[in-house]
Order: sequence, then structure tokens, then C-alpha cells
Amino acid sequence: MYLCSVATLAEEDYIKAIYSLSGIDGNPISTSSISGYLGVNPASVSGMVKKLSAKKLLEYKRSHGTSLTAKGKKLAIGIVRKHRLWETFLVEKLGFSWEEVHDLAEQLEHIRSEDLINRLDGYLGFPKTDPHGDPIPDKSGKIAQTGLISLSKLGSGENGVVGGVGNQDSKFLKHLNQLKVGIGSEVKVLNINDFDKSIEASIDGKKIFLSDKLASQILIFKD
Repeated sequence: MYLCSVATLAEEDYIKAIYSLSGIDGNPISTSSISGYLGVNPASVSGMVKKLSAKKLLEYKRSHGTSLTAKGKKLAIGIVRKHRLWETFLVEKLGFSWEEVHDLAEQLEHIRSEDLINRLDGYLGFPKTDPHGDPIPDKSGKIAQTGLISLSKLGSGENGVVGGVGNQDSKFLKHLNQLKVGIGSEVKVLNINDFDKSIEASIDGKKIFLSDKLASQILIFKD
């Protein structure tokens, strides 16, 4: 059992934000980073950190920053699991596009029932990744590593398959839709511009030009 109801909805948002910011290594996060990520003022962050520390979900050290406790990380992974399963459901079963589902899943991720989430997982066939290519934690909280790398890391002549995105902003995803780039697209780097590192690539057989900034947010399974 790893889903729990020890936190309010606002507290869960903070827990997930800190988990997202801290990365795989769980690095301590500054108050200003949390403030910028959530779009709230630093005083609000400080107040919430105190509340979550009292609940043993966070550890705060003045000179280092904020990090999740084992209890906090367990809660965060449960929230991420729910979010990604709901995104998958919305795309696969209700026909939403990948740029539409993030905000809806933000609402649905606060549903408390662990039984519902496990049944949803089974109904979907126990998917390993969500529509954006992010790994979905299993019911024990285990997260598989995807092995994805940025398209901008490929060299000229190298191939890969799109497996995810590093940016889930709706405008970015709509732009990829316009370029006809999505999960499963086959990519070959044809040329890399020495001046600005922009890429000429073949995507599903169609020649396309990508800025280095754009390419860095397209994640690839390298052949």
C-alpha cells in the first residue's frame, strides 16, 4: 500500500512538485525553485514546507534546501502513478490528444481510492508508459528506466525512434503535432549545422529541420 491520504490536495501539489524538481537523485530543492515551479510566493512555500515537515513528509535544512523523506517520496510516486494512468486513460479510451490531458489528470490525480487506481491499471493492460513516454510506476511504486536520450545527442547518420518528450507544454505538443512528430516516429539525423546545432532530419521518411532547442526536448530510443 503506497497511496495515502495524509496530505491535503494543496500539500500533494507541493509534494509532487518537489519530487519533479529533485530528479532521480533526490537532490535538495531551494525555496525559490519551488516558488518558481508552482508560481506562488516564497512566503507561501516556507509556510507549506513547515507544515509538510511536521507531517514527516519533508526534511528542510537551511543551508541545503528541502528534500522528501521516504514517506514523502512514497506519496509523490503514488500521485505520479495516478496522474500518468489517468493521462493514458484519457488518450486511449476517451480520445483526447496528448496536449489536452495534463490539466485534466492534475484534477484526477487527487482521487484517493487505491483500489480504483489498481483496477484502472488493469483495465488499461498495465501500461509501462503514458502518452508522453513517461514511465508509469507500478502498484508497488517501482519505476522502470526508459533509456531515452535527447534527439540533440544523436550524431549525423544515427537513427532512433521517438519515445517521449521533455516538455509537456500544450503549445510545444501542438507544434509537434503540426510537424507530425509523435511517439513511435522513426528518426534519422541527416545533418547537423555547425553554427547553431540545428538538425536536418528524416522523420517517418519526411525531411524536416529542427532547432537545437526543439531537438533537445524530443526523446529518442537510439537504434
